[in-house]
Amino acid sequence: MSGIHHVTAVAGDSHKNYSFYTRDLGLRFVKKTVNFDDPATYHFYYGDETGRPGTILTFFPWEGAPEGRRGVGETHQTTFRVPQRSIGYWTQRFLEKGIKFEALEKRFGEPVLAFSDPDGMALALVGVAGAADEAGWSNGDVPEEHAIRGFQGVTLLIEDATRTAKVLTDVFGFRETAREGSVIRFMAPGDANGNVVDIYEAKGFLRGRQGRGSVHHIAFRAKDDAEQGSMAEKLVSNHGLHPTEQKDRNYFRSIYFREPGGVLFEIATDIPGFAVDEPVETLGRDLKLPSFLESHRKEIEGVLPELQGAA
Repeated sequence: MSGIHHVTAVAGDSHKNYSFYTRDLGLRFVKKTVNFDDPATYHFYYGDETGRPGTILTFFPWEGAPEGRRGVGETHQTTFRVPQRSIGYWTQRFLEKGIKFEALEKRFGEPVLAFSDPDGMALALVGVAGAADEAGWSNGDVPEEHAIRGFQGVTLLIEDATRTAKVLTDVFGFRETAREGSVIRFMAPGDANGNVVDIYEAKGFLRGRQGRGSVHHIAFRAKDDAEQGSMAEKLVSNHGLHPTEQKDRNYFRSIYFREPGGVLFEIATDIPGFAVDEPVETLGRDLKLPSFLESHRKEIEGVLPELQGAA
């Protein structure tokens, strides 16, 4: 499988973030851990029942973080798949919940309901014809038939699409499938979640500024270490890009690089997955720490805000 593994963004208030994604959107709270490079900050993972690659949206909730500014060199929008017939359900739900959304539009022949989270992160639900046949996870509030099925993909805002497109096609196996105005659509083979990357070519736009509501990075899938290594070799030899050394993130292993358009990309392995340190039945219940931080658990728990209802 290829496509997007996960998307990581910056939030502000951890309670609002948790409530919005678990209660309002009905995603499963898959993992409660910390930013391994900044252990005083939570790292939240939301997704489907088991946290399959292609369903995971993650956040660093940095309390008091300044608001980000959308612009060139950033992810413009993150989109989720829902069954086409569910768009009406979600429109009504957003009205009832007071969630800001935009008028329904069509992109590449599919209905798109754009909305924002409490930090202003740009999101959208895409009505996908075959999504009704895919498994949905219910939180007991959002009915399974209308549940989010994982990612559709992301839209990148790029000054010039040429070199970014070459990385997507040569390294990640995407191919250009359509154009609509200034947007070029790339799709990964197969029908896995997160198989769409749209490049919105925006010459002369203001550069983005990272902050609350911004996407921090996009992670693409590698089956295992060997496939990740092969992708890294292509980045160096074919594109003159130099990824970081591999970092162990407990649930996947990662390398990072800045793609030519300025967006931070990651390549994450599908293995070992989120059940490596707790059973699927209780995913997200307890604070999980990597082994190198376990001896500091008491002090870490002392600085993290208490998360009401996250059990």
